[in-house]
Amino acid sequence: MATSIELRKLEKSYGDVAVIHGVDLTIAPGDFTVFVGPSGCGKSTLLRMIAGLEPITGGDLLIDGQRMNEVPAARRGIAMVFQSYALYPHMSVYQNLAFGLETAKMPKPEIETRVRRAAEILKIEPLLQRKPKQLSGGQRQRVAIGRAIVREPKIFLFDEPLSNLDAELRVAMRVEIAKLHNDLGNTMIYVTHDQVEAMTMADKIVVLRSGVIEQAGAPLELYNTPRNLFVAGFIGSPKMNFLTVNEETGALKTGGNRLSLGRNSAGAATLGIRPEHITINEGSGVKFADVRVDLVENLGGQTVVYATTGDGQGLNIVLEGQRAVELDASVSAYLDPAKAHIFNAEGLAIR
Repeated sequence: MATSIELRKLEKSYGDVAVIHGVDLTIAPGDFTVFVGPSGCGKSTLLRMIAGLEPITGGDLLIDGQRMNEVPAARRGIAMVFQSYALYPHMSVYQNLAFGLETAKMPKPEIETRVRRAAEILKIEPLLQRKPKQLSGGQRQRVAIGRAIVREPKIFLFDEPLSNLDAELRVAMRVEIAKLHNDLGNTMIYVTHDQVEAMTMADKIVVLRSGVIEQAGAPLELYNTPRNLFVAGFIGSPKMNFLTVNEETGALKTGGNRLSLGRNSAGAATLGIRPEHITINEGSGVKFADVRVDLVENLGGQTVVYATTGDGQGLNIVLEGQRAVELDASVSAYLDPAKAHIFNAEGLAIR
């Protein structure tokens, strides 16, 4: 049965330096939750507190309703997969998978059953007699995950497990971990700085900054209704465009172009519009800027245009398909006002 996790006003300090500031979070049984944020935001520290590898300074950690603050890591029913594979180089894959169970003096038939099951799940049965040096990076990561599976934990924790892999392997392993969650149904928490990983894998994304949760919710909830400028700029790739709005009139002015954002927009400071919600097709929306094309990336399925507005603001545009856009050309940019996000002077979303 899947396990729930609850953080109540959780705090962490190193001496006089506070790094986690009263975090409140509930993770439902069976959820795949991703902690995401820039380096130094506290996501790995928070994960290690849940694992029992970092002492909790204040607040409470509850697993299935039981307070776990002082419970040793080995008794929390948690298995953790680290960024480093940390495999024993002199042992075979089978021995690496079995070692923790042997140390716990588990009967050999049970060890055999668990190792074979993990190998089947991860499709590494042909590799069981190989040494780590005979494996690719993706295969080593599968073995590291297998070591967690054989323990049959209630909760899986992943601390940036794919950061050492190349781009192609990252995508493949991302799919494998998502399949693993679907097959096992365990509660999982995954830490990454890569918001694409977060968007594609998570049931719930938790965006952290400076030890505080900026927003938590389903991936598309954060994409469609970001709470503030930070979340809006962090979720989505390429990142959302931010353009300056006249606070008195609530109008966007980019060079010689002026776009009224409605009577409720007075006091706004910033308009946000995602690159994929901008077009250069006349009649495809409301014209809001004439821009100079600085760079074009032809990706095959998409064309990414990096441009500058008449008043010097940067603007990124993502066009579907293969488009012929010339460098230094002047083009008109259009948007659907319904897809624009408006933020006040404090950076909070007001639309």
